[in-house]
Amino acid sequence: MVRRKSVRTRGKLPLSRKFQELKKGQAVAIVFERATSHNVPKRMQGRTGIIEKRIGKAYSILVKDGSKNKNFIIDPIHLKKINQIEKKNDN
Repeated sequence: MVRRKSVRTRGKLPLSRKFQELKKGQAVAIVFERATSHNVPKRMQGRTGIIEKRIGKAYSILVKDGSKNKNFIIDPIHLKKINQIEKKNDN
């Protein structure tokens, strides 16, 4: 986990990520924004999950932690959209 922001981005908030609109079922990565506080365990940094629903300005994310599925409520500034590759069934 990166402990510092680069010199050029220090003190700045990515407003495009703060106001991004995400859809139900979309895959996201949890990437903590160091300039703001967060209430998610550090071990969730870099994990991927799926958006379940929107709660106010935040999103409920379903993340698989080991063998269990867990829900986290995270602000959109800490979420990054990712492209999920669908698996082919060769049955």
